[in-house]
Amino acid sequence: MFLGTHSPRLDEKGRLFLPAKYREELAEGLVITKGQERCLYVFPVEEFQRITEALRTAPVTAKAVRDYSRVFFASASDETPDKQGRITIPPGLREYAGLRRDCVVIGANTRLEIWDAKAWDTYLADQEQAFSELSEEVLPGVL
Repeated sequence: MFLGTHSPRLDEKGRLFLPAKYREELAEGLVITKGQERCLYVFPVEEFQRITEALRTAPVTAKAVRDYSRVFFASASDETPDKQGRITIPPGLREYAGLRRDCVVIGANTRLEIWDAKAWDTYLADQEQAFSELSEEVLPGVL
């Protein structure tokens, strides 16, 4: 499970340090792809394989499934962290997420998300009020 908020910087070669507490779990490899709200999703290989299987069993006749799968897989990049725990984010993914230098890496349960720091601050400012006022159960019977 991935938790927390971290603030690494992107270097001039497009590399980013993974949070230290997740380096061992991701040492064998990971997959980076486009996520919603213009962030990047970082999946351990096993989790990416689980999602791949779920999309494989989804009906190919559904246009939304085809559209999502095309963008999701076409933009995916498998990466292996270097010995210092850095990953290289491909230029197309950096551009999609608007990554320049200051980034935010958040834990989002089964994945990490990489955000441009300003985009994350804006998103969080918009969402925290709604989160604090949430009157319906998101997970009925759990929260």
